[in-house]
Amino acid sequence: MASPTGPKIELHVHLEGTVGAATLLAMARRNGEALPADTVEGLAEFYRFSTFDHFLRTWVLTTHVMRTAEDFHQVVVDYAERAAAAGAVYIEGIFSPWFRVARGVSWDTIFNGYADGAADALERFGVQVALTPDIDRVLPPEPAEEVARQAVAFRDRGVLGLGLGGPEIGHPPEPFAPAFAIAADGGLAAVPHAGETAGAESIRGAVEALGARRIRHGVRILDDPGLAAEAVARGIVLDVCPVSNLRLGVVADLADHPLPALRTAGLACTVSTDDPAMFDTDLERDHAVAAALGVSARDTYAAGLAGALCDEATRARLAAIGAATDWDAVDRQAARAAAADALAAPVARRRAGLVSQDRAREALARAEEAGSENIGAPAAGKAAAEAAGEEGSRR
Repeated sequence: MASPTGPKIELHVHLEGTVGAATLLAMARRNGEALPADTVEGLAEFYRFSTFDHFLRTWVLTTHVMRTAEDFHQVVVDYAERAAAAGAVYIEGIFSPWFRVARGVSWDTIFNGYADGAADALERFGVQVALTPDIDRVLPPEPAEEVARQAVAFRDRGVLGLGLGGPEIGHPPEPFAPAFAIAADGGLAAVPHAGETAGAESIRGAVEALGARRIRHGVRILDDPGLAAEAVARGIVLDVCPVSNLRLGVVADLADHPLPALRTAGLACTVSTDDPAMFDTDLERDHAVAAALGVSARDTYAAGLAGALCDEATRARLAAIGAATDWDAVDRQAARAAAADALAAPVARRRAGLVSQDRAREALARAEEAGSENIGAPAAGKAAAEAAGEEGSRR
């Protein structure tokens, strides 16, 4: 489905985290499961996270209500419909099977439910949903390796990669190397979370020990400029989720998000929603924030195309969609969307002020340089200085 803000490739979305409060409550009633709140408003309050650990506890307390193939099928189809309306043409959905298995749900029920939902989503909405199950970092080796084996077993049902999620701090990636070796032997790519709440060392471990070709989040990579340069040289793509980073305190202010700095460093960055129902976001909002930060939709789409785990036929189809898009028109529309969004608009205004100041400083520098060759330079310098002062006062 065409969107004024252009086609989008989303590579980082937790399917369990796409389920809205009303649907979650319906699933809980259907499956006889309890939730920490029994109203939509109550769950909304419960989703006000204070820390990353608080978010993880909430995630476990709410997503356990999903227990049947019907549930998993519905999760994919419902999200694909919303994402397609926002312009999604390809999605890689994450899910965490071990939590369900530990509560008595079978591997077949989980994987086939999601896979059937993906097939239905493609038929109904034209958006391809590939699957990338996560290993949770708190798992010991044996269940982690079982997740990898099950992921490989369902490769013919649309599983393309294996991820690693959960609490980074205190749970480095290196111990999961055997599980990712199983996945690699079975033809699955490594797409772990790293560099979100832990530093660049987590990213290096994911790349060197797990063989990651793409990093989910990765916003701390600039802590290690050498690693960032390596990532650029290797073509490693980062799946960045700006609103998630704000909600979980990874950044205190979206205007200070490292996405522009990552792009300036040459890193390819996709834009995704992470857990949109929990973070009060969607593809349009996260892309509006990216636009407010000065990142072009063309670059974001190109990064998605580079990072997607799809086959070559799908990659060619996605490339054709990109080639047929008027990206200048998309960026103009994205700027308008940013100006209208409550989260993106302050970012856009602040960035516009900084750009204006930079231009004024450049004008002053040019005037001062000309002053060494032109007797009229004092007047020109004064005019430029006044311009700089006016621009600064508009912030």
